[in-house]
Amino acid sequence: MKNQQFRFWILVSIVGISGFSQGMLLPLIAVIFENSGVSSDLNGLNATAMYIGILLVSPFMEAPLRKYGYKPIIILGGLLVALSLGLFPLWKSFWFWFALRLLIGIGDHALHFGTQTWITTFSSEKNRGRNISLYGLFFGIGFAVGPLLTPLVKINEALPFIISSALCFIGWVFLFILKNDFPEQTIGVNSFKETMRRFGNAWRYGWVAFLPPFGYGFLEASLNGSFPVYGLRIGLDVTNISILLFSFAIGAIVFQLPLGILSDKLGRRPVLLSILFLGFISFTSASFLEGSVIGLTICLFIAGMVVGSTFSLGISYMTDLMPKNLLPTGNLLCGVAFSIGSLTGPYLGGMFIKYTSNISYFLIISSMLLLIFISIAVSKQKNMSTYNISNNSSMS
Repeated sequence: MKNQQFRFWILVSIVGISGFSQGMLLPLIAVIFENSGVSSDLNGLNATAMYIGILLVSPFMEAPLRKYGYKPIIILGGLLVALSLGLFPLWKSFWFWFALRLLIGIGDHALHFGTQTWITTFSSEKNRGRNISLYGLFFGIGFAVGPLLTPLVKINEALPFIISSALCFIGWVFLFILKNDFPEQTIGVNSFKETMRRFGNAWRYGWVAFLPPFGYGFLEASLNGSFPVYGLRIGLDVTNISILLFSFAIGAIVFQLPLGILSDKLGRRPVLLSILFLGFISFTSASFLEGSVIGLTICLFIAGMVVGSTFSLGISYMTDLMPKNLLPTGNLLCGVAFSIGSLTGPYLGGMFIKYTSNISYFLIISSMLLLIFISIAVSKQKNMSTYNISNNSSMS
């Protein structure tokens, strides 16, 4: 038990450092490019590199994990992130930095895929929500603290990259202490036909659990990427926009663990339905309070309290629905869903702002949350047992 706890705290600490590096990169590179005269559309394009990297590598992640185990995948991912961060100061070039962010996306995905799957595998059902919420909490804290390195660019542009790379290397060293482990295996797992069948089975078991990670990716990327543009257009200044985004982040951090523990006691589905509906109410209310910074701050803080846990609760819900031998595939699809949401959020948000007038930007987020709420509400969980029976019979 002590070894399991030690392993858990090392894994979530690594995730916290990863969140720190991601949180640092987004505003830091945006500021550097803006000061260098790079256009806003190219700035946004560069930011998508990380999510493109995640999508590109996703189909090739599961087989190495099953063959070599969790530890080598996490070590390789952490090393790729640390090295890429250290290479940024070597050459200030749009496409070189695009390639480095692509590599960071690949490394981060390997790291998160390995840690997520490992934690969900050894966590019991009674503490699964708590463990995954701590996973999300550490990432969220790291992501929130990361931007604090941005002012260091005034001292030296290379300094934030060097500090972040050094922290990643320090966390990376601790991974070697852990004893390797392997996910539950099945026959023929490395064949292409088997891989496709596993993706199909995982989708049938847990498609509804992939919607919250998609929604969180859409929400987070859209808020950070599109809302500042909308905020400036409705008369908010940069300071107010920063306060609003910070209030959402604080709400998400503070209530991540309580909601995870609550989901262990009440069940993942009812808690997800409750927070999605409250998130819909919060963002809809924000659309009527755009003239009040205090009103918006309260709405976004409440929204952060509830929907800030959709990613971690989605993973826990997926683990409840998925048989253990499909957990790596399920975690992989959670990451893919999050990445697709992160790519589509800023694009649809930008299109919404560009082509609509007199309609609040917050309505696109509240509509998305409402659609996910309806999808989970109408999904019939008894179908999962049907899939289980048919899948077991096909395997026998």
